[in-house]
Amino acid sequence: MILPGHTAPPPAVTRAAIDDESRRIRRLQIVVRLALGIIAAGQIPYEEASELAAATRNVALTLFPEGGETYDLLYHPKFRRLLREVYHLQ
Repeated sequence: MILPGHTAPPPAVTRAAIDDESRRIRRLQIVVRLALGIIAAGQIPYEEASELAAATRNVALTLFPEGGETYDLLYHPKFRRLLREVYHLQ
């Protein structure tokens, strides 16, 4: 019974759900590190580097469909900064 003014407790988080999210986080971290490393090497044209950054965001959204804003806060600035440094952009 839920008393007036109280809400139902949040659903229990299972160990499987936590493990799944941890795996998805690790996969995203690997993809981001690889993409940043490839761009940092400076061996690909700027257009390909930009496409790689965009593809990395798509991977993030596949792994975390509701995570677009989080990706934009955490990873987009890193890619933007690296692209500016490597390709001498203003």
